Amino acid sequence: MAEFVMKQLVREAGLTGSFRIASAAVSAEETGNDIYPPARRKLAQKGIPFEHRSARQLTRDDYRYYDRIVCMDGSNLRLLRLLVGEDPGRKVSLLMQWAGSERDVADPWYTGDFEAAYSDIYKGCRCLLAALTGR
Repeated sequence: MAEFVMKQLVREAGLTGSFRIASAAVSAEETGNDIYPPARRKLAQKGIPFEHRSARQLTRDDYRYYDRIVCMDGSNLRLLRLLVGEDPGRKVSLLMQWAGSERDVADPWYTGDFEAAYSDIYKGCRCLLAALTGR
């Protein structure tokens, strides 16, 4: 969800050409899969456009390419560090840190609460965009 929420916020700010936004997993178990159906339903309910995507695993090249890598939770952060090593560029963060919180994004995989996850993601993305743009 975060990829498409961030793309929508960037679009609304008129900054589409200024950002490259993508998502990747820290594990290979979902490789090739599209967006999880309940997440698609939540995005549609919120009026957030999305397109078909094929999940892929994050790589060291992603670390070199992107200016920021934002994780949804501490577990993803730990697994990411196993994939890419240390973070000398200080590019890696947790999404909710941008919103002033050290907690994880509410995980709908375990709770089924996609509204709570969306709320966290929206708030975190909004704060991240504000921090990056000074708006």
